[in-house]
Amino acid sequence: MTTPAGSTLSFRRLALLLGGLAMFGPFSIDTIFPAFPAIGAQLDADKIEIQQTISAYLVAYAVMSLVHGPLSDAIGRKRVIIGGLVVFTFASIGCALSQDLTTLLAFRALQGLSSGVGLIVGRAVIRDVLHGEAAQRLMSQVSMIFGIAPAIAPIIGGWILGWSAWSVIFWFLALFSVVLLAVTWFGLPETHAPEARLPLRLGSLTRDYVAIFANPRFQRLAAASAFNFAALWLFISSAPAFVVDHLGLGESDFGWFFVPMITGMVSGSFVSGRFAGRISGEKLVRIGFIASAVAMLLNFAYTLLIEHPTVPWAVIPISLNAFGIALVFPIVTLAILDMYPRQRGSASSLQAFTSLVLNALIAGVLSPLISAHVPWMVGVSSLFLLLAFGFWTWERRVSRPLQPPTCETETVPGETL
Repeated sequence: MTTPAGSTLSFRRLALLLGGLAMFGPFSIDTIFPAFPAIGAQLDADKIEIQQTISAYLVAYAVMSLVHGPLSDAIGRKRVIIGGLVVFTFASIGCALSQDLTTLLAFRALQGLSSGVGLIVGRAVIRDVLHGEAAQRLMSQVSMIFGIAPAIAPIIGGWILGWSAWSVIFWFLALFSVVLLAVTWFGLPETHAPEARLPLRLGSLTRDYVAIFANPRFQRLAAASAFNFAALWLFISSAPAFVVDHLGLGESDFGWFFVPMITGMVSGSFVSGRFAGRISGEKLVRIGFIASAVAMLLNFAYTLLIEHPTVPWAVIPISLNAFGIALVFPIVTLAILDMYPRQRGSASSLQAFTSLVLNALIAGVLSPLISAHVPWMVGVSSLFLLLAFGFWTWERRVSRPLQPPTCETETVPGETL
């Protein structure tokens, strides 16, 4: 397949590039988990104050996510991605040099303002160049690569903390961003042709967002996606308490939590891509929700029977839930993007904003309140899953079954793009 810019890029290389761009967002969150005690000790901050390094990042991420997509619709995808990487690099350096909590939070917010470009604009890139089953396969492959980040990030953070100070973690993030910047500069073609771009005007942008957000179908799909991931995010944002306090592991043992979880997510993404076109999107979503429901039942049973959770049994249900979420996510996301073929960036931004606001509330408010009690975490996570399934069921009852989107530009199946 050929990009609108006329250049060619292998399917696999594009998946690796977009997956890498999507990774630096979760890297920013998860790499510093093992360093929470060290940061708190050096900056004289308690657990709740240190938890705000996540919420400050996510709030800024959510706000700026409303800009990344429309900006890429107006000036092109590649420029926005490169600009975001430059800002992220300097924000990471600022975090590394911070000597007090206020400064750290400010630069964490700046990281959040810039880190969404890889994930949000990357989704629009996929739908710029691919359609139907091919788009689902690429979305799934990107999700597989993206899913590796939360697994290896805290492990890397633990290794760095084992031989150096917590500030070196942020120097690592800066270096990672520089590498991505170089690869993007030389390896990513512009996929949004000038003639397809939309002017960036505040009035029209506001009207577009109001129109998208007011669309009942968008609301149902975005809510289903946001609550579905929230069922897993509650455990991710509570990982420092869950791993250290409840599982009794050390600061370098976060892999016991993240590796099984990401194995489930990567497996789900693989299955989604493997069976694209063979099994309908609706059936894959149904299987995903069933897997997550079984995971919640297992989690409830284990929590009620065992007073002190241990590995690996405590994380097996979380892994199964991640598998189910990974089956659901690509289908729901593509359904949202296909609603607005000329405003994919805006649609991707508003979907991300919806999820990020919920995630910020969970990380900054809900997690500190309930992370000391595993049964509460399981119960609230199950509630999120029920809400996601409820919104998806509502959507399927009032809308037509999902159909493969009509190709807007000619595409040729194969290994080149």
